[in-house]
Amino acid sequence: MKVAITGAAGLFGRGLVQVFSGRHEVYPLTREDADITVAEQVQAAFKKIRPDVVIHPAGIPDLDVCEAEPAKAYLVNVHGTRHVAEAARGVGAGVAYISTDAVFDGKKTSPYLETDPTNPPTVYGRTKVRAEKLVQGLPRHWIFRVSVLFGPGKTNIIERALRNIMTGKEFDVASDQLGLATYTLDAGLKIKEIIKKAQCGVYHLGNQEQCTRLDLVRQAAKLAGLDSKRIMGKPADQMGRRAVRLKYSVMELGALKSAGIPLPRPWQEALAEYVPTLLALLRLKAHEGAHS
Repeated sequence: MKVAITGAAGLFGRGLVQVFSGRHEVYPLTREDADITVAEQVQAAFKKIRPDVVIHPAGIPDLDVCEAEPAKAYLVNVHGTRHVAEAARGVGAGVAYISTDAVFDGKKTSPYLETDPTNPPTVYGRTKVRAEKLVQGLPRHWIFRVSVLFGPGKTNIIERALRNIMTGKEFDVASDQLGLATYTLDAGLKIKEIIKKAQCGVYHLGNQEQCTRLDLVRQAAKLAGLDSKRIMGKPADQMGRRAVRLKYSVMELGALKSAGIPLPRPWQEALAEYVPTLLALLRLKAHEGAHS
């Protein structure tokens, strides 16, 4: 199977490239290869590759950037997705779109179902809802809503926290945002399985068991043998951020269960696999920095 992956230099893009490489013919696309905001570039890339499936995580994932620059957010996240969907339609490719728990309003107190209405309070969330609808217009499509990504290849919340502690600093993190955490490599494996075996539609995807950002980062510090007391939990509304954060965004993995796909492992197990490799990388970088 020929698989094109947009945003291949991003956190999830890198994980997807790693997971799909080997058994599939993978074409990693960065902005230099095809700027998704330019329809002609996307069309040219897809006509050359002629992929069977396009996995599309590319976009602006920063909630505060989207809130500050809504026009840019819509250009990249909505119109960029339109260009990807239209180009995929042109070559008969299916599209797997990477969406987010930020499409919800955070007002529920029980896990969000795939069928629950979307009502995002942020620009970012609204762009992702619009993009989901564009992809749903394709004959073959999968939408994967993920949350709090961590994994190899690019800076993420775990890496920032451990890097701060290792240099003697404190790290502030929200203590009151409850949701799922998503290890990119585990999510990539499930996406591969669903594209192969399961029907099109919307899927919630993340590692099992809910947690706060504070739970996640403190556990990472403990696994790394670092001082978890340097992780300072704060209410999200005291973090000085532009965009609203959802206090509750736990997602039920109902579509995975219905499709008979085994659920990803708990986040604690995924974190225990990831932290040693991250720690080794951070120590190597610190060593190189000290001798440069």
